[in-house]
Amino acid sequence: MLASPAAGEPPAIAAKRAEAQRVLGEIQSLDSQLERAIEAYNGATDDLARIEAERALNTRHLQIAKSNLTIAQRRLGLRLRALYTQEQDDSTLAILLGSHSLTEFLDRVETANSVASQDTQVVGEIKKFKHDVVVRAAFLKRAQARQEQIVAQRAAAKQEIESGLAERRRLVESIKGEIARLQAEEEARQARLAAEAQQRLQAELAAQKQAAAEAQQTSVVGASAVTPEGVSVAPPSRYGGVVGIAMGYLGTPYVWAGASPGGFDCSGFVMFVYSQVGVSLPHNAAAQYGYGTPVSQSDLQPGDLVFFDGLGHVGIYIGGGQFVHAPHTGDVVKISSLSDSWYASTYVGARRL
Repeated sequence: MLASPAAGEPPAIAAKRAEAQRVLGEIQSLDSQLERAIEAYNGATDDLARIEAERALNTRHLQIAKSNLTIAQRRLGLRLRALYTQEQDDSTLAILLGSHSLTEFLDRVETANSVASQDTQVVGEIKKFKHDVVVRAAFLKRAQARQEQIVAQRAAAKQEIESGLAERRRLVESIKGEIARLQAEEEARQARLAAEAQQRLQAELAAQKQAAAEAQQTSVVGASAVTPEGVSVAPPSRYGGVVGIAMGYLGTPYVWAGASPGGFDCSGFVMFVYSQVGVSLPHNAAAQYGYGTPVSQSDLQPGDLVFFDGLGHVGIYIGGGQFVHAPHTGDVVKISSLSDSWYASTYVGARRL
């Protein structure tokens, strides 16, 4: 935010400052819209990958079902031709008259019954494989329609993003001088926040080691501790260590649809950081909200995921009321506070993995 006009400030300067303030407000609103469009694009991309994998699998199953159907039909055709050309001696009377002993009679009856059973099995297989072919073909038809819909959604989202980026560049250019000053101030503030967060992280790690040592000592003497609050809804955080990993990427530029050290968007950053500790998350903030356990803001622990703007934005809590995140186009991975006006007003909730 810009500073308030100084007392006695010349009208021309005050007007310029007010205009810059207005433009910055437009940029912030546009950033929020872009972030939601980007997350919609990410979600559609994930859906598309899943549909394509399912289509590939079902295409293979369809080929197998068609092959099995062809083989079963060929077997039935051979059997029908054999029945047509062979002598009609498989009736009970023919079997009885053609038998030279009781043992031979019983053997021939058993053989005839076996042939009839095999015929029934072949017919059953044909019905099953025909059903498989119909089901797989119908699934592939629906999957193709869904795939075309998702591709159209991604194209629309991409167009919206590119249009918004162009508008954002135009707005930034109109107050480039003021933006440069604010960026310099923000860089200095980020350096201070990072130093404070590192000190806090070291203190928390030392406290955890001390708590672990005390817990081990308690277990040795056979005592058990019971908290007066009872069992909490959210389990203790297991991934506080991701904070140190996330902090290592401070200053990495925001890149929409990015999920690598070359550039991140918000959910791509969270996905990448957690992948470093073996946790797989989708590249979509709304989908990430479905993972883990809900946790209240008052019970947040380092490593918890915090969500904003109708699940259009996500970050990683680092303690002290702060979180690290990839905010929006034109920015970098940075530390922000939950008490900052925009984040406080758009806060949705948190999850503990």
